[in-house]
Formats: sequence, C-alpha cells, structure tokens
Amino acid sequence: MKLLKIIFLLINGVAFGQQTQGYWDKERITNKEIKVSAGEKIMIKSEDFPEGTTEFVYRITVLDENQKLVSDLASVLKAIPDPYFIGKGTGGAINLASAISGSDKCTYAVFSDNAKANNFTKTGNTKSSCILQSNPVSKDAKVVSLEKSSCLKGESQNVWFGFQSENWLLGEKIVLEIVPWIDIKSSKIWSQSNKKPTISFIKTTETASILPSSDGYCYNILEKLQNQYKFSAFQKLSVFEKNQAIAKFEILALQETNNVINYNKYYRQKSNSKALDGKFEDAIQLLNNKVINFGMATALDYNVLSEMYIYTKQFEKAFKYLKLAEKLDATELLVQLNLAHTYMFLDKVSESKKIHTQFLNQNVSATQSWKNKTINDLNKFQKMNLPADNFKKVLRLMD
Repeated sequence: MKLLKIIFLLINGVAFGQQTQGYWDKERITNKEIKVSAGEKIMIKSEDFPEGTTEFVYRITVLDENQKLVSDLASVLKAIPDPYFIGKGTGGAINLASAISGSDKCTYAVFSDNAKANNFTKTGNTKSSCILQSNPVSKDAKVVSLEKSSCLKGESQNVWFGFQSENWLLGEKIVLEIVPWIDIKSSKIWSQSNKKPTISFIKTTETASILPSSDGYCYNILEKLQNQYKFSAFQKLSVFEKNQAIAKFEILALQETNNVINYNKYYRQKSNSKALDGKFEDAIQLLNNKVINFGMATALDYNVLSEMYIYTKQFEKAFKYLKLAEKLDATELLVQLNLAHTYMFLDKVSESKKIHTQFLNQNVSATQSWKNKTINDLNKFQKMNLPADNFKKVLRLMD
C-alpha cells in the first residue's frame, strides 16, 4: 500500500506538467508481485487500460527471496519524456535505473490477447508476441506506443505478459508494474465497432426515420455525440436519455445536412392528411410541435398552419401566422391569398379586395390561377359552414 501511495503522488506530479496533452493514469496501475517456481512459465494480465490509452510504460524486476523493491516505477517516470516526443524518434525503448542488483533473471514476451499468452505458458511459443525479450534479464523497462507496437490493438483493453524463470534451482519473485498514458483527445474518440450500434440507434429515432436518406444526418448526429460523450458514458444512458441527447442536435444536423425541406415537407403533408380526416386539432398540434416550435418553419409551413386556423374559425391566429409567413416570403401567392381570406373573415373587406386586385391576374402555382383557387376556396369554406357574409363581395372581383 505504501508503494502505491508513492506511485500516486509521483504520477500526479508528472501528469501535472503534461495535462495539456494527457496524463499518466494513477487510478489504473498494474502492480503485481508473483512468485515463480524454478523454470516455470507464467502469465500475468494487465489491469484494464482506460479509454484513450495510447501508450503504457512497464517495468519488470526479478527478485530472489531476500530482495525487496527499493524504488517503484512511478518514481522514475520523471525520467521518461512525453510519449508523444518518443513517438517522434527521440527514443524507443527506455532503460530505467533500478536499485535492484540481484542475480536472478527471466525471459518474457508480451501478447495482445489471452489465447496467445495461454499458448505460451503451455508450449513456450513466442512467435505471436508483440514484444519479446529472449535474453535473460533481471530488470527491464520500456514505453510501448500504439503507433509503433501491435500490443495495443483496436478494442484491446489489456496486454498479457508471459514470463519464464531462468533460475533452475530456486524460486524467484517477478514484479510487474504498468502505468497507462491517457491522451485527452483520444479518450473521446469512438472506435468503428462502437459507432455502428450507435448509428443503428440513431436511425430508429423519429426524425431519422422520416428522411428519404438518413445516412448523412445520422453520421452528423454521431459526430456531435462523440464531441460530447465518451462511448462508455453514452452507453450508460437509458433509451430515454439517449433520445434526449440526440434530440439536442436534431435541428443543427437537419440544417447542416440540407434536410430541413424534407423534414418540413413530411410533417406538412402529415398535417394535411389529418385535416382531410377532419382532425384539425391534431393537425395544428403536429405542425406546432414538430415544425413551428423547432424554429425551422418556412412560409409554406406557416401558411398551412394558418389554413388550419381558418378551418377552425381561429381567424386572429391565422392572421398572426400569415404575417410571419409574409415576412419570410412576400412573393408566395398562397400566403397572399390566405391573407385576403382572413381579412374577409375579419370583416376587413377593403383590405381583402386590395390583395385580390393586386394578384387577380396571376397564378398561385404553375397550374392554378388566382381566380380559380379563390373560387375553390370559397366553395370549400361554404361547405365547412364558415362565415359567408362577405363571399359575394369577393366573388364579384372574380368576374
């Protein structure tokens, strides 16, 4: 315990000077002392490496029964340059000084998975090792980099050390110390295998499911999740919490992937469908909740909402949203025509006539004239029992 306390204090000092790039993780140290019988082969598994591990430093010290470890690995970490500089060629393997001067020795190999390490303990085969020390040593230490070694692979969270005692008469002790280096940026990076189930989950959300092609949108959401969450932290969220996290990015993702038009069009059509079934309140709520409150409504979206308010005799609300639509696009004649209708229902016939007179000889679409659309609308309003007092005044303009 005293040894570990010293390690924690010294690592904390080293990490302080390097925290802009990363730190030696004082919480996930491997520190094991194992007794080995004469000539025996054993395997030692490291503690789990935390997310963002890009390097680790290890030290091996062989002791006989009378020796004690005088200095721990962390106490000499100050002698190790930042692993990033090591990766740039200032040094590969670093020999760390040790106070041990015993004569007992061992050979060892490092493996990237459990099966290979187990095979070593049974057969002594080291061909599949990622590090091999075939010359007997009483002490050894190295920094292992993700960039330069196959010991750290993809999703691997551990390494396995295989040792063989070179003392054929007496038992010995082997002390293995491993300290991981956590790169702050890398600790947030998600692996390809982690991304796939998350993309699949995003595709199940309502917004993704209504888009004609959601791949770009889903990957945009994923990128935003990566910037905010570590994969392990995101995985711990409940389904509800995951949906909430995704919802925070939906608007921006729709905008950045040019899917706003597709999104609005879907809910506009769905709202119209509910209106055709006579479910006007549902149609209004749908547009308000899914489009208007999202802050992405176009002139056409406000226009459709205003029509729902006209059909339900909420003329003031219709007028409010038509004026918002007009601010977005004053040239949209469907908006202008509904404004004319709303003025008529509000008994502002002169204002209504002014709009009709201005656009009377134009088309509201490529295939429908202003006059034709006006007559059709008034017929529809009459069937819906909307106030018809001013209909004739408007119809005279259509002659």
